[in-house]
Amino acid sequence: MSEAAFHVDLTGHAAIVTGAGDGVGRAVALALAASGAAVLVNDLNPDRADTVAAQIMEMGGRALAWQADVCNRFQAAAMIEAARDAFGRITLLVNAAGVVRLGALRDLDEWDWRRVIDVNLTGTFFCTQLLGRVMADEGGGSIVNLGSTAGHGATLPDGIAYVSSKAAIVGLTGQSARELAPHGIRVNAVCPPIDNADPESVASVILFLCSDAARAISGQALDLDGGAMQR
Repeated sequence: MSEAAFHVDLTGHAAIVTGAGDGVGRAVALALAASGAAVLVNDLNPDRADTVAAQIMEMGGRALAWQADVCNRFQAAAMIEAARDAFGRITLLVNAAGVVRLGALRDLDEWDWRRVIDVNLTGTFFCTQLLGRVMADEGGGSIVNLGSTAGHGATLPDGIAYVSSKAAIVGLTGQSARELAPHGIRVNAVCPPIDNADPESVASVILFLCSDAARAISGQALDLDGGAMQR
């Protein structure tokens, strides 16, 4: 198992990571657990969630596997309550659940459009809104959204739904940060490239944003492209 290169102490924290069964979400869940946080491992596929949770527990961490479709408001709410029941106060949320449906503007069918927007954007909104309310009542926290350089200035040859959803994540992040700041909640996004993102490298940046070292950072969408996209 590879680990994030950056390490922080998150002992006493508890996190929800959506889309944690694979890719960036999995790397983030493992990195948070290695840093001392208890982690609810969410995935639409229960087998993948179980596998990652088992890995965390094998390395001495605390984890709960939870199958839920985050774009279903009731399932998202149940997931948050399960995390609170298991771990108490939830201080960290990483919205990593996402789907990719590439297709040109002229050809994309409605189902693919709606599924991409529902998971990538609406799921992030539901989790941010619902857990944001709880965090506001319980002393604050940190939320990190998974964006993409494709939605932050670097378009694709096709992929209208994906690019639109990730561009919206940038707007959601900025507005959420503004509205939640008075409650001690920071909200940021990381934007790796769609084609060659290294999950462990992305996880390292997310660890930083979750930590107190980033206490002055909120409302930012950070491009993780090695400087390929210069503004």
